[in-house]
Amino acid sequence: MTQLLSEKPELFKGRHFNHLLIIQAVRWYITYKLSYRDVCDLMAERGVTLVHTTVLRWVQCFVPAFEKKWKNYARPVGSSWRVDETYIKVKGQWRYLYRAVDKQGQTVDFLLSKNRDKAAAVRFFKKAVSNHDVPEKITLDGSQASHQAVAELKAEGVLPAQTLIRTNKYLNNMIEQDHRKVKQRCYPMLGFKMFRNAEVTLSGIELENKIKKGQFDTSEIAGPGAMILQVWEAVLAM
Repeated sequence: MTQLLSEKPELFKGRHFNHLLIIQAVRWYITYKLSYRDVCDLMAERGVTLVHTTVLRWVQCFVPAFEKKWKNYARPVGSSWRVDETYIKVKGQWRYLYRAVDKQGQTVDFLLSKNRDKAAAVRFFKKAVSNHDVPEKITLDGSQASHQAVAELKAEGVLPAQTLIRTNKYLNNMIEQDHRKVKQRCYPMLGFKMFRNAEVTLSGIELENKIKKGQFDTSEIAGPGAMILQVWEAVLAM
């Protein structure tokens, strides 16, 4: 069984609180339907006194670093993508969350955008392609902006000309169902106050969903009997 490390990982050097408490607090927040104050209450039961703004700062500071660390263990996604957009409220206004999963339901990528237009769709596809191999098939909804974006990227050579583009509501049911996992986690937050905070928090939620889906291979650093906190510490220590 993997043992918890006694030495603080470099990522947490200079932090007053124990790194395991920070990992636990951030992981709880991005995983469960909890507010910042809920996390503080859970920590208080363990004898740790926090204020909600401390948890907020931890989430905003460490989620991007956590995402980079976990990326080193990512398994490849499939070549058939389902792409769709959903809505997230930021500062009282609806913003657009572009997301893609493969045909097995594995998360491909996401992008939060202030607008739902061709430029946003182009940014999303470029981000997804830069992080993964180019897809063989892309299933879109009826949004003309997404279709125009794909046509533009094919003309630029970002996407191969032979990439098959489909519009099929039945096939896109998978990603519409997957949206719910993200949106349900956002309900206790009562809307985000800042766009940047929303981006970071959503990336944490997407990260935790990918972990649950088994999209990372940590077999070389954590044995089969390792607890989740041990796996997290092993990933962040590398």
